[in-house]
Amino acid sequence: QVQLVESGGGLVQTGGSLRLSCTASGRIDRINTMAWYRQAPGKQRELVAAMHGGGDTNYGDSVKGRFLISRDNNRKNTVYLQMNLLKPEDTANYLCYLQNIALTKTDYWGQGTQVTVSS
Repeated sequence: QVQLVESGGGLVQTGGSLRLSCTASGRIDRINTMAWYRQAPGKQRELVAAMHGGGDTNYGDSVKGRFLISRDNNRKNTVYLQMNLLKPEDTANYLCYLQNIALTKTDYWGQGTQVTVSS
């Protein structure tokens, strides 16, 4: 099993910044992807940002140019999401995702951290 623990959420005003952290622990074989998704009440879960094994990244259209996903160089099982120029529509529960590759691919999710942007 793999456990994901997120931190860094909170309340921020429009235009502000937050940095989220996600640390994976447990039986990790090879990380294919670590990513951040978000889900607001009544809306579908959507991709925010992803980092793949080779270091490639991709972002949801609504956050491009404002958010940045990165990996801790010293702790490869930790990813960050730097969120700048936050908008009220960024308000959501942000969930960390990891795809582990052993004999098969297995997806893991964290519990999420709440981000609220006030107008």
